[in-house]
This record gives sequence, C-alpha cells and structure tokens, in this order.
Amino acid sequence: MAKLYIRETQSKGHLNAEIQGHFAEHLGRCIYSGLFVGKDADIPNVNGMRTDVVNALKELQIPVLRWPGGCFADEYHWMDGIGPKEDRKKMINTHWGGVLEDNSFGTHEFFELCEQLGCKTYVNANVGSGTVREMSEWVEYMTFDGVSPMADLRKKNGREKPWRVDYLGVGNENWGCGGNMTPEYYANLYRQYQTYVRQYDPSNPISKICCGANVSDYCWTRDVLSTCYYNAPEHLHGFMDGLSLHYYTTPNNWSSKGSATDFDQNAYYKTLKKAMHMEELIERHSAIMDEFDPDTKIGMIVDEWGCWFDVEPDTNPGFLYQQNTMRDALVASITLDIFNQHADRVKMANLAQMVNVLQSVILTDGDQMLLTPTYHVFHMYKYHQDAELLDSYFEGVNVVGDPSEYKMPQLSHTVSIAADGYITATISNLSSTDEVPVELAFTDLCPRDVQATMLSQHMQAHNTFENPDAVKEVPFSDYELTNRSINFQMPPCSIVRIRVKA
Repeated sequence: MAKLYIRETQSKGHLNAEIQGHFAEHLGRCIYSGLFVGKDADIPNVNGMRTDVVNALKELQIPVLRWPGGCFADEYHWMDGIGPKEDRKKMINTHWGGVLEDNSFGTHEFFELCEQLGCKTYVNANVGSGTVREMSEWVEYMTFDGVSPMADLRKKNGREKPWRVDYLGVGNENWGCGGNMTPEYYANLYRQYQTYVRQYDPSNPISKICCGANVSDYCWTRDVLSTCYYNAPEHLHGFMDGLSLHYYTTPNNWSSKGSATDFDQNAYYKTLKKAMHMEELIERHSAIMDEFDPDTKIGMIVDEWGCWFDVEPDTNPGFLYQQNTMRDALVASITLDIFNQHADRVKMANLAQMVNVLQSVILTDGDQMLLTPTYHVFHMYKYHQDAELLDSYFEGVNVVGDPSEYKMPQLSHTVSIAADGYITATISNLSSTDEVPVELAFTDLCPRDVQATMLSQHMQAHNTFENPDAVKEVPFSDYELTNRSINFQMPPCSIVRIRVKA
C-alpha cells in the first residue's frame, strides 16, 4: 500500500490561483469559432462570445487569460483591432496557417471575454515588429482614466472607463519567432520598453513580464538577468515582476511528434517522463534567478506549456488542432503538481491553449462543444487555487514505466488547505495497467465530511462529438474511513480528488 502522510497544520507556501492560468492566441480555431463567433451568429452568444464555452470555462474558475499570443503577438498591431469592425485592417496570419485575420477580435473583445469569465488579464505586447511608442500608447489606451489622445480614442470607441491590465508581457519568444534576438540585445530592449509601461493607476499596478528562456536555455536566463541587473541591482524588481519559461511535452522530435490518440505503452510512459522534465527546468532556472533575486520577488511565469502532438488528419497543419486523451490528463496533473511544489518561485502558468489548439480544455465543431480530459483535471484542481500547500509525502510507492529510461514513481500528488477549511488532495496513478491501494494518513484530523471524484479510463480514451462523455469526472465513494485516514483503491490511469473538512 502507498501511504500519503499529510501534516494538515504545516503550510509550505501559497498556491497562486494564476498557476492554473490559460492562453488564447490568434491561432487556428482558438478564438474565431472557438471563443468568439460574433454578435450575429446563430450560435448562442453574449456580445459575440460563445455562451456554452464561456459557461464551461467559468466552471474552471479561470484565474487569468493571456492574449494575443504567442508568436502572433509580435506581429500584432493593436490599432488594427479597434474601432468599427468594417474599418479594421485585414491581414494574413503568416505564423498560423496563412489564413485571413480580419481583426474582429481585438482589445475591446478581449476585455469583454475576460469580464464574462471573471478573470485577470495578461496582455502580450509587440517587441519583435513593434515600437516603444506603439506599446506605450496601447497601455495608455487600456489603462489611463483622464484626458489624453489614447484615452479619448478609447472613449470614442465605446469604452468610457479604462480596463485593468494585471500583467503585460514585453515581447514573446524573442529568442525565436519574436525576432531571433540574442539575450543581451533583447534584455536591453526590455529595459527600454518596460520604462514606458506607465503605471497610470498606482492602486492597480501592471506586473511586467520579461521574455525568458526556451526550455533549457540557461544562458538566456543568466544573460537577460545580468543585463537587466547591470548598473541597477537595486531596481531589478522594478524592472520586472516575472520571467517567462516555455516548455512543450512531445514524445518524439519536432518533425514527427506522434499521434495524440494512436500510441503504445512505451510512448505513453515516454510522454509522462518528458512532462516530468519540467521539474528540472524549474529547479535549474530558479537557481540562476536566486543569484539575482534571492528574495523571490520575481515570479517564474510558465506562460506556455502542454502536450504538442501531430495535428489531426485532414486538418490545417497551421491550426495545431489535436485530440486529448487520458495521457494528456495525466501530463496536466503531473505538471500542475510540479508547479505547486515550486510555488515559491512559480507564480503563474498558462496552458497552451484554451480551445481547439494543442492541449486544449475544450473542443468545438460548429455549434457543438465537448470537454476534454484535461478540462476535467483543471476542474478537479481548481480547489487548489489560492490555497496553502500542505506538507505531505508518499511512502511505499512503486516504480512504473518501460523501458528503463522512462521509469517514474507510480503516484503524483498535491495537498492543500483552502480558506474555507477544506483540505484537497489530488492523486494521480500513472500506471497504465496496475491499480494501487492508497492510504491518506493525517497527523491529527479524523476525516468525516468527505467529498470525492475520480477521472479514470484507459490511456488512449478521449471524447468525441459522437461520444462526448467517454472520459469525465464522476463521483467517487469507494473509500473507507478510519480514525485518522482514508483508504481507497486507485484504478490504473486515474486521478482522484478528495476534499475533507479540516
């Protein structure tokens, strides 16, 4: 039996709700037809936003949404997406599929979506092909409450009061699609650009996100921080509030990533093992950040993560549309557990992407919508948002995976306590074939008021529009309560969420 010891009075730190953030780019069918259909669409909507999708996302208590990219951000010119729809400039989306971008979803629509979701806003500014003035005027347009050219333009376009921008990314992937820059060059640009992120409302300051590394490019992290630190060590935190990191889980190489649904047991374990690489990346990038920011005032912002497989057959390869199985669900639970265990440094993360792209939580087809296995993981984990991470550890955990280089512990977990006094434990059984008996052992608590759900299916199981509930979270009651423990059996390839009143 695997035994999870829980010290219910020992907090290890705060879990920012933003760890469970999301990302929506102008890519494929993420925004257009996925989130936004326009006011005149036959699909039910509120101010153009799909009612069914928004309602489903609200169930996840979406904490923050990043927009407009991604690679698209560094070719996006915000003034093309404001004003009357018929007057907005049209362009070709050269990054993603070569399709027409009519800019009918722009700044006003993004904030409308966030207001409907009740979430914080993360806007990514254009450094790759933009200018300091363009970014500065966008900040003024969005956040200045007074008389100025950009505030007056916003009012002319129908918005009297400014919006709140919680986070502003100064560029995206500037080591690649955002300009192919060197770290020193980008860091000097960052120093310049961030100067003009004006804090028009000091009571609601904008957190500035610096473009960080791609995967294991530790030189980028060190060189960017050292350049920003140079001549201004006491101002480093004023220069940036967060440093980003991007990492995608893919079982094979980038030219042939493998199918999202047709895979064997080796590919299953290989993918889970690669998801676990996130821990090494966080630890090694954090060690560099610690040298410049020992008080952890600068958050690590993992604003792109998730599974990346080959696109579904007969779909536009530039749309990055892929299915979503129990394997994706377990990648999500593993990754969220890693973020939670490093919450002293990881302050926000954004799954790529929200709808119809990569490891999305929702898929749509016309007026149809389905929830993916990954959606259900986020629904189970939402109780960790803004909770306190509890000290907990496993004993007696088996090792699974074959061949040997893909071996890993059979179980992954997070335990937290929320302000309402409920302790939430989420446990994942990563074995594709073996069930496991589990005991949750509390230090003092005698569990009585227990609520539990489970997500369980075979590793390739996924939802389709013909069978949208093949994989779903269901109530779980097959557990036994003893004096200070909860005992239950976990099926293979499963996730259990247990909540108990402290």
